[in-house]
Amino acid sequence: MGFLSTIASFFGFGVGTSLGLVIGYYLFIYFQPTDVKDPIIHPLVEQDSKTLQQLLPEIPFWIKNPDYDRLDWLNKFIEYMWPYLDKAICKTARNIAKPIIAEQIPKYKIDSVEFEVLTLGSLPPTFQGMKVYSTDEKELIMEPLMKWAGNPNIIVAIKAFGLRATVQVVDLQVFAAPRITLKPLVPSFPCFANIYVSLMQKPHVDFGLKLLGADAMSIPGLYRIVQELIKDQVAKMYLWPKALEVQIMDPTKAMKVPVGILHVKVLKAVKLRKKDLMGASDPYVKLKFTDDKLPSKKTTVKYKNLNPEWNEEFSLVVKDPESQVLELSVYDWEQIGKHEKMGLNAIPLKELIPDEPKVLTLNLLKTLDPNNPENEKSRGQLIVEVLYNPFKDDKLPDNVEDPSAIEKAPEGTPASGGLLVVTIHKAEDVEGKHHTNPYARLIFKGEERKTKHVKKNRDPRWDETFQFMLEEPPTNERLNVEVLSASSKLGLLHPKETLGYVDINLSDVVTNKRINEKYNLIDSRNGRIQIELHWRTP
Repeated sequence: MGFLSTIASFFGFGVGTSLGLVIGYYLFIYFQPTDVKDPIIHPLVEQDSKTLQQLLPEIPFWIKNPDYDRLDWLNKFIEYMWPYLDKAICKTARNIAKPIIAEQIPKYKIDSVEFEVLTLGSLPPTFQGMKVYSTDEKELIMEPLMKWAGNPNIIVAIKAFGLRATVQVVDLQVFAAPRITLKPLVPSFPCFANIYVSLMQKPHVDFGLKLLGADAMSIPGLYRIVQELIKDQVAKMYLWPKALEVQIMDPTKAMKVPVGILHVKVLKAVKLRKKDLMGASDPYVKLKFTDDKLPSKKTTVKYKNLNPEWNEEFSLVVKDPESQVLELSVYDWEQIGKHEKMGLNAIPLKELIPDEPKVLTLNLLKTLDPNNPENEKSRGQLIVEVLYNPFKDDKLPDNVEDPSAIEKAPEGTPASGGLLVVTIHKAEDVEGKHHTNPYARLIFKGEERKTKHVKKNRDPRWDETFQFMLEEPPTNERLNVEVLSASSKLGLLHPKETLGYVDINLSDVVTNKRINEKYNLIDSRNGRIQIELHWRTP
């Protein structure tokens, strides 16, 4: 019996387990709890911008706003260059602050204010994106978005009334949206005369401040007061349209075009003063205009010679012969260390007669200051030959056509008609609801033409031309131009959308022959489009 009962118990356990698994499986599959609902899934493309920013707070700005270009290359460049930029920026800051401090401290009876430590730390700023504006003026406008959570160490020591105090700035955070304008653009390197920096909104500034080693920002209420004060003061000085102006070069001089060529032949030098203790000097000559930013031109080095002969020729571009001065300096070449100046002199171009060569013997001087007594000492002479050749005003031949005249229609154009030429230059401030990849579509007399697509740009430039051969003048015709945006991805709900349109009456172009205007786009908030029209007749 014991054996049979054991077998029966094993058999009952197996049957019961199997039945339990089968019944449990069907209960799990076919009986769902009533208090659980399927989640509602919304595609990201259907979300508005505010919801997306809440879901993805750290998303780069160039993704949220297609007008801004990504700047990974610039961030990588700054990352590599930051140790050197840190030293250069700190050195410039010291040089700028030094005269300002010297002018202000007497008003407050302070003995001195000095930077004990000035470093911007090891963490460089990053740029989240940049927008570039294209205008009809000679300027370049950029709007970068900067974020800097740095670890600078700035310690300022203040001495007054026999006491000394230190102020330390640490853990600086700056979020700013500046507008940088380079203007006017000029044909001389670096190709712009001034830099204007403005702030498009109040910057976010956060930092730690230690006074005599203690955390001053831990004082109740002081942190918010200091932060708001800095924001207000910076905004008051540089919030758009106010700007910080930094002059790179004199725009009046930079805009001047070349008017001639100065040919200089360095012949020789005589009776140079010996500079080396052992042996003779190794002289060479540098040539440049005193106000020119270009590198100096140099002769070859004549080793161990106090009466060298070069007979080497150079050409320099002249922009203002009334004010430019040619400076010639003789140096003693050194294999190790700084080259020592042996003397110099200058030739004002206004003293030269155009197209007449002149040989000049110049006494080498210590400086160009005529009142310097050091100039009385003999340093030798430099002999040069100079020739100023101004450019001639070439007269146009009689058979040259007037450049402002309207071009004629090509052969084969109907005698009673003409050629309508439509040039779509650019659009401004166009923006789509779901994407902004604009292109222009022209419809004229049932014929359709399209420009190329420009991806992620609110200010696209096309500069594309279309021609229509007509049997008669389009006096009563209209040209429809529509700006559209096409999605750059497949499968979206909004593959195409309109950004605005304009209907142009062509009677004016028939009368005036040429029109180049900017038109406000209909069904667009601020969009405009620049279109040039030509009516050419045989």
